[in-house]
Amino acid sequence: MPSDFALKTMNTLHRAAQKLTGGRVGWSASNMPVVELTTTGRKSGQPRSVLLTSPLQEGTTYVVVASRGGDDQHPAWFLNLRDNPEVKVAVGGKPAQPMRARVATAEERGRLWPLVTADHSNYATYQTKTKREIPLVLLEQS
Repeated sequence: MPSDFALKTMNTLHRAAQKLTGGRVGWSASNMPVVELTTTGRKSGQPRSVLLTSPLQEGTTYVVVASRGGDDQHPAWFLNLRDNPEVKVAVGGKPAQPMRARVATAEERGRLWPLVTADHSNYATYQTKTKREIPLVLLEQS
């Protein structure tokens, strides 16, 4: 499983590519839009931003996957939004918009998970690596 250091390094390199290209590179990955999700740190109370792919969008709602590469622990950003669902989301280099994050219900996950994994099988592979059910998070306009 990726270490915290590896995940932070990948995010830093991704941001560097965006900055160096003036945003022409880095807002799409593996045929998915990249979203910059800003949460409030559950311990620090400070803003925390991470770049994530969104394998599925429904209207103005972005779906992100709290996979952490199939790790048995939830990603820090997921724990942050679970404690404070008021987030900011930037897409395509546009200014961040306030949104509300929520974990998909069992019924929603049952409908959405097959749609996510049909086009992005890496998420199905991640699920086989962990005993926890990987949450789907819906980022909705507030």
